[in-house]
Parts: sequence; structure tokens; C-alpha cells
Amino acid sequence: MDTCSPTAVCYPATIRLATRRPNDFVDLTDRVHRLVVDAGLGTGLVNVQTTHTTTAVVVNENEPLLIRDLDDLLERLVPRGRAYRHDDLGRRPDVPAGEPRNGHAHGKALLLPATVCLNVIGGRLVLGRWQRVFLVDLDGPREREVTLVATGVAR
Repeated sequence: MDTCSPTAVCYPATIRLATRRPNDFVDLTDRVHRLVVDAGLGTGLVNVQTTHTTTAVVVNENEPLLIRDLDDLLERLVPRGRAYRHDDLGRRPDVPAGEPRNGHAHGKALLLPATVCLNVIGGRLVLGRWQRVFLVDLDGPREREVTLVATGVAR
């Protein structure tokens, strides 16, 4: 039995992008808002999810000094130069030799969410004055992918 009403919206999308720095905060807010508009979503939710184990999706302020502070905080908690078992490719025979040594990035990603779910009301994302949606790449620069699903009631 189909339980969706004729005004239901279920709109999946993918954002593909290239990051530019080893740790990169990429503002996705405008792209997520565009998805809401394209989906015709009036009231509902947008789920934003990374498809990588060395990235995260967060909501925070897009202020350059704060982003540097957050980057510094993550580096202090899980430093890049430390020895991580994950990086010992000799102990991981199933991993190709060219794989990056990125134990630090996995450790940082563990501290951050892989997904955020955002409210949509009146056809607009509900975000606070300074809130923005970011993909945080902790092992860049690389090609990355974020999946989104907008669901709810149409405008």
C-alpha cells in the first residue's frame, strides 16, 4: 500500500566537489538551500550525509578565524604527525601500497558527525543567524561526495 500523499516530497541528490586543503571546511549551505527549492519542499527535513570516513558534516559559523581555531583544536586532539597503527601498511596486507597514511583523519572524523538533519519550514532551511552547513574534509585535498535527501510536504 502506498502511504505517500500526492503532496509528499522525497528528493535525493548528490554534491560532488574537490577540496583544496589538507583540512578544508567547505560551506554547503547555498547548495542545500538550492536542493530545497528544486525539490519543491515546503515543510520537512533535509538530511546531509558524507560518504567518506575521513570527512564530517557540521553546522557552525563561517568565520575565517573561528574555522582556523576549530582546525587547530582538531589538530591538538588528533595530531597529524603522530604514529597511528592504521598508517602501518605493512600490517595491513589487504591495502594497496599507495594508500594514504591518514590515521589522524579517521581519528578527527570520529569526533564529528557524518550527517546533519535540517528542518525546512515555509520552503526555507531553518538555520540561526550565523549557522552554515559544512563538509569538513580531514584528509584532503580530494574529490568528495555528499548525499542529500529532502523529504516532507510540497509547497
